[in-house]
Amino acid sequence: MDAYAHCADRRDAKGQMALFTDDTAFHVFMDSRSAEPSYVLHGRDALAPVFADLNQYQATTHFNGQSTVHLDGDRASGESYCIAHHLTVKGEKRTLMLASIRYLDQFVKLDDTWFFAERKLMVDWTETRASQP
Repeated sequence: MDAYAHCADRRDAKGQMALFTDDTAFHVFMDSRSAEPSYVLHGRDALAPVFADLNQYQATTHFNGQSTVHLDGDRASGESYCIAHHLTVKGEKRTLMLASIRYLDQFVKLDDTWFFAERKLMVDWTETRASQP
């Protein structure tokens, strides 16, 4: 979970993608109260555009909070919290978008390494405000 956030903030899309199984499913819920995801991506290669989308920001910082993981042999499930900060700079104008995110994860252990088999990104709320240098 922390490696995912680290790769995001370093713009290491390849590193982020490597955390997922080849046949992963990535569900994005821009409104966590919705029963249906905003979109779903299937397969590790399909994740590249989502992770590349972070390049629109001058900087991001993902603060991971509490998490729970339930182990079941070579499989696990978990929930983790994150406050994501996204800084945009256009000329003299700076804006900061904050997103309160929960991740609902399914993990699998392959060759002694844990991977995301499925990740649901749940956006609970966002706030956008002016930012001072």
